Amino acid sequence: MPKTNIYTKIVSLSSLFIAVVLVIQIFTFSSNPEIKLAEEKVAGSYAIHSLTIPDSITFAGEMVPTNQLEIKESLDRELLINTYWQSQTILFIKRANRFFPMIEPILKKQEIPEDFKYLALIESGLMPRSVSPAGASGIWQFMRTTAREYGLEVNREIDERYNIEKATVAACKYFKKSYSHYGSWTLAAAAYNAGRSGIDKQLTRQQADNYYDLLLGEETGRYVFRIVAAKEILLNSEMYGFHVKQEDLYPPYKTEDVEITGSIKNFASFAKEHNLSYKTFKNLNPWLRETSLTNSAKKTYVMKILE
Repeated sequence: MPKTNIYTKIVSLSSLFIAVVLVIQIFTFSSNPEIKLAEEKVAGSYAIHSLTIPDSITFAGEMVPTNQLEIKESLDRELLINTYWQSQTILFIKRANRFFPMIEPILKKQEIPEDFKYLALIESGLMPRSVSPAGASGIWQFMRTTAREYGLEVNREIDERYNIEKATVAACKYFKKSYSHYGSWTLAAAAYNAGRSGIDKQLTRQQADNYYDLLLGEETGRYVFRIVAAKEILLNSEMYGFHVKQEDLYPPYKTEDVEITGSIKNFASFAKEHNLSYKTFKNLNPWLRETSLTNSAKKTYVMKILE
């Protein structure tokens, strides 16, 4: 018999032996009661649940008609996404503790329902430096032209879209104008996403008079439901499984204001004069876009430093 045939038989017998051993191990492993018990414990400790949709839920004092199947399912989608995208929602909860106290008094002063703070949350994740692919910027995600239309200064050195207080006032102006137009805070919120002309066009085309009866594109169709879901989860965070200790929440900045009416040659030097790093100073004042301020018009600007 040729040697090659002998080697072939040896290799075949070795492969058969290995296969038999593997099969025995698989059956032994699967029948081991200790392993089965461990598997059952892991399975029992990890569970994904569907959510109960609240019977009564509102946005800005206006009822969300969850008795309608399509509305209930749309809200269900956003509640599920935000409940099970745990890392994002925990960050929302933490950041809200810092930024909502800045937004809430302005909304109140401008007579805008407090629920609109959740619109800022879903617009930017409460990230003051947020910039969308389209160029919308800041917590309220203003486009450059709209920002200027509502009184914000936007140029090479100054971009008040990143000034939380001033951008919130500008957003309130938009909401007021939209509410005056529609008589509905829900439609005013939707218009913030799609624009009043976009919402007007669909209301006319579909012979509708409210947001929940409109068939809209993916983004605007989800928009109000995302706001409502964020509100529901942040107001009832533990019910949705989020347990964030008070000491883990991001604290509000303790700052004081410094008025500037002239130029500043170097923000790094200015920061050092106030016992701050350049990084901290720019994080407190993200609306200052350059390393210096010309201010040839001698305008008064209010800058924040730490107390």
